[in-house]
Formats: sequence, structure tokens, C-alpha cells
Amino acid sequence: MNRSFAAVVFSHGKESGPWGTKITAMAEVVRALGSAVESIDYQGIEDPRVRVERLIVAGRTAAGPLVLVGSSLGGHVSAAAAPVLGARAMFLLAPAFYMPGFESHTPREPGCPVEIVHGWRDEVVPVENSLRWAREHRAALHLLDSDHRLQDRIAEICELLRAFLLRLG
Repeated sequence: MNRSFAAVVFSHGKESGPWGTKITAMAEVVRALGSAVESIDYQGIEDPRVRVERLIVAGRTAAGPLVLVGSSLGGHVSAAAAPVLGARAMFLLAPAFYMPGFESHTPREPGCPVEIVHGWRDEVVPVENSLRWAREHRAALHLLDSDHRLQDRIAEICELLRAFLLRLG
């Protein structure tokens, strides 16, 4: 199937890893659609700027336009790298936008279509942060009855990602 993107690059959250349960499930969806998958390992890297640099380096080695998928801090990292990489689109899970002390670091102009999934009961990143960012940037927003990790909604997230990627294609 002809796609308007070459690969999907995943960026995990602060305290998870590159092949956690959500990323593994979403990667299966991407592969089933015939696209390449990469998941960046940020373990041990606390500084978001260093994570952004790592994503940019990895993204520049990919052939063709990328779709960036990020969870929590990985969502922030993906949004910061998207304009530099000329990302085709972003799919973000509970992105760490407008966090106390880091509000000025929240990425501004994504330059591509964005869909956000956030849990109503998120205890780490307030759902209001995604509401604000989605409103300011006209991003699609899916609010689920879940917490920050969204572990109980993986099947639904995978279906949302699949539909998003098919619309891009």
C-alpha cells in the first residue's frame, strides 16, 4: 500500500522503555499496515533536550517522511523534534505539555496533523494540558476513562492509531 510516510518512530515516557506494552502493541499495528517501525531508547536520559537531539539524529537516518508517536515525555520530545524532522504527522499519548517549571519548553508549532489520546484520570499530566494544547493547535483529541499509563485502553489506542495512519495514507 502506498503511504505518505516511510516509518513510524516511537518515543517512550520518562520511566518506561522503548518496547513497553503500549509501544509493542502499537508497533504491531504499524507493521500490519506495511510500514517500518523504530523505537528510540531514552533510558537513563533525564534531560528532554538530549532526548530531542537523540530523536532528531535517529529520524534523519530514516528514508522518507516520518510519523512520530510519543507517550508522556516522549510526546513532548516528539512534538519538539517534529518541525526539525519535517514529520508527516504525530500521535501523542498524554503528552507532557505545560508541566510546572517547563511551560516555556512546551513545543509550539507542530507543522503537521496531530492526534492526542489522554486519560481523564491522569494523575501525572493534567488532562487540561492536552485540552489546552489541542485547542491552541487544532489537534484532534481523544479523552478516555483511564489514568496516565493508559494500560487498560491499549486495544482502543491501537485502533485510534490504525485509523489515524490510514487517513494519512
